[in-house]
Amino acid sequence: MTILGGAPAETPPTGARGVRIREATPRDLAAVVALRLALLREHPAHPVYGRLRRDVADRARELFASQLRSPNEVIFLAEQEGEAIGVLRCVESVGSPLMEPARYAYVSSAYVRPEVRRRGVLRALLGAAERWARARGLHQMRLHNVAGSTNAEAAWSALGFGVVEQVRLRDLSAESE
Repeated sequence: MTILGGAPAETPPTGARGVRIREATPRDLAAVVALRLALLREHPAHPVYGRLRRDVADRARELFASQLRSPNEVIFLAEQEGEAIGVLRCVESVGSPLMEPARYAYVSSAYVRPEVRRRGVLRALLGAAERWARARGLHQMRLHNVAGSTNAEAAWSALGFGVVEQVRLRDLSAESE
């Protein structure tokens, strides 16, 4: 596995041979859009992620282009044989002024194509994000994952993330006022 974008190369984890992790650039917008929309489309019945707008691709291009230009975040791509197979976004976030830490790394939009899962790609993407966060002086990473996805829950637990809170939803559209 090769890590680009200023980070040192690593010995590949088992099964991740031939995978290259690098920071995405604006030239990678089409690949970033495709992978991140594939993530959302994996959850069509989800009460939040399953409610994609009709013009989602246009909105995604605009949003992700601005994220690629942001100085406070990074999008990593995993590539194999020149094809983008995974993506992970990491944002330097500001914490509550009442609690420590003041800043932390927020991981979002982590996706690996189904046919290459369980081969170390997510671990490699997260490793790049962790190095990016440490280089910025951040000492904590946070993320949200889809509730009830046993694969996601197992993957994030295996990567050292513990559950510390829950996000709940109440739909007011069907209720009378």
